[in-house]
Amino acid sequence: MKTAVNFRTINNLAIPATIAGIAEPILSITDTAIVGNIPVDGLESLAAAGIVGSFLSMLIWVLGQTRSAISAIISQYLGAGRLEEVKSLPAQAIFLNIALSLVILLSTIFVIEEIFRLLNATGKILDYCVKYYAIRVWGFPLTLFTFAIFGIFRGLQNTYWTMLIAITGAVLNIFLDFLLVYGLEGFISPMYLEGAAYASLISQGVMAFMAFIFLIVKTDISLKLRFPLHPELGKLVVMSLNLFVRALALNTALILAVREAAALGDRYIGAHTIAINLWLFSSFFIDGYGAAGNIMGGKLLGAKDYNGLWKLAKKITLYGMAVSIVLIILAFVFYYPIGRLFSNETIVLNTFYGVFFILILSLPINTIAFVLDGMFKGMGEMKYLRNVLLSATFLGFVPVLFLTKYFGWGFSGIWIAFLVWMAIRGGALVWKFRRKFRPLLQNT
Repeated sequence: MKTAVNFRTINNLAIPATIAGIAEPILSITDTAIVGNIPVDGLESLAAAGIVGSFLSMLIWVLGQTRSAISAIISQYLGAGRLEEVKSLPAQAIFLNIALSLVILLSTIFVIEEIFRLLNATGKILDYCVKYYAIRVWGFPLTLFTFAIFGIFRGLQNTYWTMLIAITGAVLNIFLDFLLVYGLEGFISPMYLEGAAYASLISQGVMAFMAFIFLIVKTDISLKLRFPLHPELGKLVVMSLNLFVRALALNTALILAVREAAALGDRYIGAHTIAINLWLFSSFFIDGYGAAGNIMGGKLLGAKDYNGLWKLAKKITLYGMAVSIVLIILAFVFYYPIGRLFSNETIVLNTFYGVFFILILSLPINTIAFVLDGMFKGMGEMKYLRNVLLSATFLGFVPVLFLTKYFGWGFSGIWIAFLVWMAIRGGALVWKFRRKFRPLLQNT
C-alpha cells in the first residue's frame, strides 16, 4: 500500500510527536523555573539543576539511541510488508539496553562527586549536585525503557500513544514540583531541590508504566524474551553503536558548554541553564517534523518509494520552518517575560538576555538539521549521522568555542559555537540527501 505524503498524513504524525517530544524538556524547564525561584539558595539550586540535568541528558541521549534503531528497522519492515518477521526483536533490544543502563548507573554512583568536579561544580553547588543526582539517577533506566517503547510505536507509524503518555508525565511533574518543592502548609514540608528530583522520578515511573500498558494492550508485540537471537539484532547493535558514538560527540559539545559556563561564574551557569533548556524545548518542538520524517522515511525506503522520500523531505522542511518562524516571533515579543519565568535574580537574567537573541536566530538553521536528522535515522543512515556529528563537534564547535574564549568573547562565544555547530550539521545533511536521492528520482 502506497504511503500518502501530504499535509494531513505528515501532521497526523508530527503534531502528536511534537507534543510528546516537548514533554522531556518541559520536565527540565519546570524544574528550572521552580528551582530558580526557591527562596533559599535559589541561584545555587538553579546551577546544580543545570549541571545535573546536562549530565543526565548526556547519559539518556547516549543510551537512548536504541529507540531510533528500533523505529528504523520496524518501519522499514512495515513498508516492505514483512512486519511479522521482526516482532521478536524489540524485547531483545530492550533487555540489552536496560541491562547496559543499570551497569552504567551503578558505576557512576561511586564517582559522581568527581564527575561534577570535572564540570566545575564546587562548594554548595557541588553538594546540591550530589544530592539532586542521587535521586534523579534512578529515573534513568525508566526513561530508557519508555524511549525504547516509543521507538516501537514510531515504527508502527503511531505517535498518538506517545503523546498521551508524555502529556500525563509532564502534567504530573508540574503538579508534583509545586507540591514537593514548596510544600503544602500543614501537610508536606518544603523539600526544595530534592523535591524537584522526586517529582521527576515519580513522573518517569508513571510514564514507564503507561508505556508498558499501551504496548501490551494496543499492539501484539511481546516483551517476552525469546531465543534464538533475531538476525536483525546485530544490525540494530551496529546502528545503535554508531548513534552511541554520535551521541558522545553531541554531548561533548553540551558538556563543554556547561563546563565553560560554570568556569565563568555562578551567574553564567544559571543563565546557561535557562538558555539550554529553552534551546532544547524549541529543538524538540521543531523535531516533531523530524519524527514524522523518521517514521515515514523508513516506511517509504522499505517500499522503495524514492519520489515519496523526496517529496517528504521538502514538505517536512517547509512545515518545520513555519513552526520555527512562529517561535521566533513569540520569542522576540516575550523576550523579557520568558527570562523572568526562570529566575528572579537580576544578574542571571541580564546575562541570559545577552545571548537569548543568538538562540532565537539559530532556529531556522536548527530546523533544517533536526528534520533531516529524523529522516536519516528512519532510513538507517546512522554511520553518516555519526560522521556528521563528529565533524561538526570537533571541527566546528570545539575550535569556535576555544577561539572565542581566546578572543575574550565570554558567554556569547559559547552560543556562537552552538550556531556554527548546527549550521555544519544541517548543511551536511542537505548535501548528502540531494546527492543520494536526486539521481534515483530519474530512475523511478
